[in-house]
Amino acid sequence: MSAPVAAAIDVGGTKIAIGIVDAQGRILAQDETPTDPELGYQAARARINALLSQLLDACGARVDGIGIGSTGPIDPETGVYGEVGTLPGWRGSPLATDLESRFGMRVAVENDADAAALGEATWGAGRGSRNLLYVTISTGIGVGILLDGKLYRGACGAHPEIGHHVPDASGPLCYCGANGCWETLASGPALESWMSARHDGAPSARQICDLAREGNALALQAVQREAHYIGLGLANLVTMFCPQTIVLGGGLMRSADLLLAPALDVVKRICTQVPVENTSIVLAGLGPQSGLLGAACVWFHRAGGI
Repeated sequence: MSAPVAAAIDVGGTKIAIGIVDAQGRILAQDETPTDPELGYQAARARINALLSQLLDACGARVDGIGIGSTGPIDPETGVYGEVGTLPGWRGSPLATDLESRFGMRVAVENDADAAALGEATWGAGRGSRNLLYVTISTGIGVGILLDGKLYRGACGAHPEIGHHVPDASGPLCYCGANGCWETLASGPALESWMSARHDGAPSARQICDLAREGNALALQAVQREAHYIGLGLANLVTMFCPQTIVLGGGLMRSADLLLAPALDVVKRICTQVPVENTSIVLAGLGPQSGLLGAACVWFHRAGGI
């Protein structure tokens, strides 16, 4: 019997990555499309269908099922979206059912941070960790939690939205209704918003980091502030969970050369009541493929394939 192969779909606020992945974590084919959430769910679903069909035809491998990791809230049992701030108008959209109907395969769904946590624990930087947090810092902030090797779920299977815990109540207002939640202080858009309020034009997070590397004083200040709030949120996680490993991923971690060391300094300074030295904080071993491989892991774990 041949080893299982899964289609993988990673739905983010900015882009949707789609791939074909085998049980050893090898990506056999992949492509991506902009999310363009303002165009609505039906337009995104049509692009997912078209791109996945192309990859299936090009790859030629027999695919056993479809794994999805998506920005949420999304119900892991039904695959139906809740109210997602970065996907306006997608509430109630049944992605899993729609894909099952279109492709005739079983579909397994998790929040994208949970999916990436599974991927990093299986194939990445968290391999061997039974208690692991995966933190993705990009358009938003999400955290996947593995306790004793199992995904943590809240009441009725809810995914904890740790990106919306409040490190600084004097901070900006978030779409979630809170002031100063972690996402408004330490995400990519948070960095951009702070900079654009003090700078002509609206540079992207990547451009701000490039300016900081060139020695631009305002960009350096923006990056220093960003690193402080990343570190403050991580310190809260260490204090609350005392995990074996925290894995950091997401688009903003491409600038870890600027952000990671000062963030870790904040963690070491603040975490005085727990054995912080027992927690390893590392960059995602799967790099930019964390989301896609995590989505594949969702299927493999649900189906018992690995």
